[in-house]
Amino acid sequence: MTSSVLQVAYEFPFFLDEELDEIFRAHQKVTFRKGELILREGKTANEYFILENGLARSFVNDFNGNEVTTNFFTENEIIIEVSSLFQRIPSQENIVCITGCECWKLDFETFQELFHKMPNMREWGRAWMSQQLFLGKQRSVEMFTQSATRRYLNLLEQKPQVARYAPLKQIASYLGITDTSLSRIRKELVSHPPKI
Repeated sequence: MTSSVLQVAYEFPFFLDEELDEIFRAHQKVTFRKGELILREGKTANEYFILENGLARSFVNDFNGNEVTTNFFTENEIIIEVSSLFQRIPSQENIVCITGCECWKLDFETFQELFHKMPNMREWGRAWMSQQLFLGKQRSVEMFTQSATRRYLNLLEQKPQVARYAPLKQIASYLGITDTSLSRIRKELVSHPPKI
């Protein structure tokens, strides 16, 4: 039986059924415990994961040694450190499970075989990467053009699991604000909910 998360992740209009079957068969089901590292800074990524259940995050350590969250990964998303995996260089980021996580793993060598064998896999990869570049650019612009409250509301809308499971400190660092500022924003939203 094919996992629905794989169907979501590889949703692309030009894939043939037999291509999708081969891609799905190439994945391996893996589980991680809460707090387990999927990728450690300094190690080279050798696979990517499609998250079926759970919540994970990527983070870096800043020049003062503080953890700064760079991304949250929620269900149906691809857990990946793109630069490390495709440029074959040590990762600058850590990826850790905030909750227990069930994932589908595809190793780099198998991905390469599929990528070179299937033109549609290459097209899917380009489309996915374009979308990630767009989202990264959008996030960079929003850090300067939107208030912290608006950015927090966007996060709640796009990834509600984050507010349920991620500690305040991790969410605040992702938003580029202090824990105190985020606490204040949350209190204000409780007393003055936004008009929808």
